[in-house]
Amino acid sequence: MQKLAAGSWAFILLTASSLAAPQSDPVTINRIADAAFNHGEVVDIAAHLADQIGGRMTNSPAMRKAERWTQDQFKSWGLKDVRTEGFDFGRGWWIESAEVRMTAPRPLELHGIPIAWTPATNGVLSAAIIVAPMSTDKDFADWKGKLSGKIVLVTWPAPPKDDADAPFERLSDADIAKLDKYLEPAFDPEMRQKRIDRYRFRAKLDGFLAEEGAVAWIQMSRTEGRLVHGEGSGYRVGKTPRLSALELGAEDYRRLTRLAKVGEVRLDIDSRVHYEDADHNAYNILADIPGTDPQAGYVMAGAHLDSWVAGDGAADNGAGAAVVMEAARILASVGAKPRRSIRFALWSGEEQGLLGSAAYVEKHLARRPPPTDPAMADLPVYFSPDSYPVQTLPGFSELAAYFNIDNGSGKVRGIYTEGNFAVVPMFREWLAPFASLGAASVVAQPTDSTDHVFMSRLGLPAFQFIQDPLDYETRVHHTDLDTFDHLRPEDLRQAAVVLAGVLLNAAITEKPLPRKPVPSQPGLTDPFHYPDPAKK
Repeated sequence: MQKLAAGSWAFILLTASSLAAPQSDPVTINRIADAAFNHGEVVDIAAHLADQIGGRMTNSPAMRKAERWTQDQFKSWGLKDVRTEGFDFGRGWWIESAEVRMTAPRPLELHGIPIAWTPATNGVLSAAIIVAPMSTDKDFADWKGKLSGKIVLVTWPAPPKDDADAPFERLSDADIAKLDKYLEPAFDPEMRQKRIDRYRFRAKLDGFLAEEGAVAWIQMSRTEGRLVHGEGSGYRVGKTPRLSALELGAEDYRRLTRLAKVGEVRLDIDSRVHYEDADHNAYNILADIPGTDPQAGYVMAGAHLDSWVAGDGAADNGAGAAVVMEAARILASVGAKPRRSIRFALWSGEEQGLLGSAAYVEKHLARRPPPTDPAMADLPVYFSPDSYPVQTLPGFSELAAYFNIDNGSGKVRGIYTEGNFAVVPMFREWLAPFASLGAASVVAQPTDSTDHVFMSRLGLPAFQFIQDPLDYETRVHHTDLDTFDHLRPEDLRQAAVVLAGVLLNAAITEKPLPRKPVPSQPGLTDPFHYPDPAKK
C-alpha cells in the first residue's frame, strides 16, 4: 500500500507540474494536508453557521445572513467572481417561538414545533382535540361534519418502534463492500405517481380541514425520543397553508391519543411564526479559483447551505457547506494553479426539492421540455417526471466534474460512481493516497435526494461521497438535535483534505472525466407489470 500511495503522489505531482503554472512548492498535496490539519478553519466555519446563524430556512432572515457571510468569507480568501445567482422560490418563513400545552385533563407542557410555512395562531388558541387519522383524500368522507372548532390529530398513532440499528455507526470495510453493487435503473411511472400523490396530499388535507371549520392540526413525529422535524412545503406565493399546524414528539402525541379514548383533551397552542415577502428569489452562492486554460472548462464542488429549523442545520448541511468552503480556502491558501477553473457552490432550496442546483442546471447546462400534462405543471422539479428530448446548452460541455457533499459530518470513506463505469480506475488512483485516512473506496451504488442528482441524470460526471453515518439518520437528520455537538471536527478536517485533493486531480488531469450518454426516453423496466388493485 505504501508503494501504491507513493506512486500516486508522484503521478499527481508530475501532472500538476506539467499542466499547471509553475509553483514554488511542488508538494501541493502535502501542503493541502498541512493547511487542513495544522491550520484548518473548517470547525470555525461550521460553528459559525450552526451557533451564530442557526437554522437556515430558504429565504428566511437567517439564510440571508448566511448568504452574506459566506460571500464575505470567499472574498477574504481571495476567490474570484464571488456572486449570487437568483431563482424564483417563494415566501420566507421563520419561527419566533412556539408553545403547546395540554390543559385538560391535567396541565402538561408538550414538545412540538410549527410545521414550516403554516400561519401563526395570532395569540393562544384553545380548543379540544379530535383524533382523526387521514392519509389519503378517501379518508375525508369519514370525518366530514365532525371537525368544527377542533384541533385535529391527523396521524395514526403508530406504536413505539424498537431500536433496530445502532444510534451511532461508523462503516466497516464489509459495510462499504456491500455498496459496490450496480443497481440497474428502473423506470416505473406507477411508483412515481404514488410519490406525487403523497406530495399533493398535504395541501388537500389543509384545505379540507379549513373547510370543515377545524382550528389547527397536529401530526406525530416519525422519530422516537421526542424528536421533532417540522418539515413543510407551502412556500409558494398564493399557496400558503390556511391553518396553523404543529408536529409533536411521538411520545407526547401517543399520550394525547390515549387520553382522547377516555375523555376530553384540551390544548393551548401559541405559534409565533413570520413570513418574509420582501424578496421571493432564493440565491445560490458561487465562487471560483480561475484555471490557467480558459478552454479547459471547470470542475465544481457543492453543498446546500439551506436547512430546516428544528435544529441549527449543523449536520444537514452546515457540515457539507463548511467542508466545501474549507476546500476553497485551502486551495487558495496553497496557491493552487489548476488547468481547469474550480467552482464552489452553496445551494439554496435543496430541502424543498433540490431547487437551487436544478436552477443552475436550467441556466447553464441543459433544459427539458415542460410537462405536456397540465396537472404536472405545478410540481417542483424533483417530483416532475423527466421529459425528453434533453436540450443541452453551450455550458454543458464546460462542466468537467461535480462533487457533492451532503451526508452529515461523518468521515469521507470514498465515492459513489453513480453508474459511471468508466470513471472507476481514475477514482481509485486519485483516492489511493488517502487510504490511510480511510477514504479509498470506489463503489457502484448510486445515491439520490441531493444536489448532484439533476447533473447525473443528464449523463454528466456528478458524484456524491461515501461518509460514515454517525447518528445522522438515526437521530439528527432534520430534527431538533441537528446541532454542533453532533459534528466530529476530526472528520470535517479529513473530508476537507479529501475534497481538496480530488478537486485538484479533476482540475489538472489531462483527460476529462468520462461521461454517461445524454439520456433519452427509457422503456418500461417491466412491460408485463399489472398494478395491484389492493394498493390503489
